[in-house]
Amino acid sequence: MELPLYIGALFFVVAFLYGSVGHGGASGYLAVLTLSGLFSPEFVPVVLLLNILVSATALYNYGSRGHFRWSLFWPFAVSSIPAAFMGGLVQLEAALFYITTGLVLIVMAGFIVFRSLYPGRAAAAKPVHIPLALLLGLGIGFLSGLIGVGGGIFLSPLILFLGWASIMQIAAVSALFILANSISGLLGHAVSTQIEWGTAFYLALPVLAGGFLGSRYGALTVSPGQIRVLLAIVLVIAGIKMLAQHAF
Repeated sequence: MELPLYIGALFFVVAFLYGSVGHGGASGYLAVLTLSGLFSPEFVPVVLLLNILVSATALYNYGSRGHFRWSLFWPFAVSSIPAAFMGGLVQLEAALFYITTGLVLIVMAGFIVFRSLYPGRAAAAKPVHIPLALLLGLGIGFLSGLIGVGGGIFLSPLILFLGWASIMQIAAVSALFILANSISGLLGHAVSTQIEWGTAFYLALPVLAGGFLGSRYGALTVSPGQIRVLLAIVLVIAGIKMLAQHAF
């Protein structure tokens, strides 16, 4: 499938922005395609492939700086990875789902902005509540596979809200979480959807470049407060994507 040249440029920008907070960019790519009137179901596996590339570079850049915490990652991952595969098997057309999810993401963005403007007193990270993390991972994984994203748009604000990690640790853990869920979701979609390899190769270079530069910038240059603002922007884009999914 041939795409306009500007799509590659926009995907580079999305990959840079999402990579700066440890995300893969799937919701941003889908937003670009939806708002451009180019979205079709066969793009979902392509987007998951691009998500894998960008989240891998984000994991490298954040993980190599010592921000990754295995104890935070595994309780979410153990339930979310199989759930993402199951979600990828489901074909869903539900306007209410997209509208609700879009509004929730925008509200999450508002919460993050509020916390950035009025941080209160700094506190040490709370210990992870394993049963709750397992339950949340199950829901996040299924939703991620269902709509074709890696799950970072749900995971990052939840961990931030629960106070289980610093913003830099959240970025590192989100990167591996998104990578694992994207692979699992892709396998689920591959059962019923043909992968457009030509389109994937065409878009791979701009998202790899954008994702690497963005995550490098986030890991080495940006302050935790700025990361929160970038995360809020990412969530707003994702929310708009969900709302646009219904409108278009």
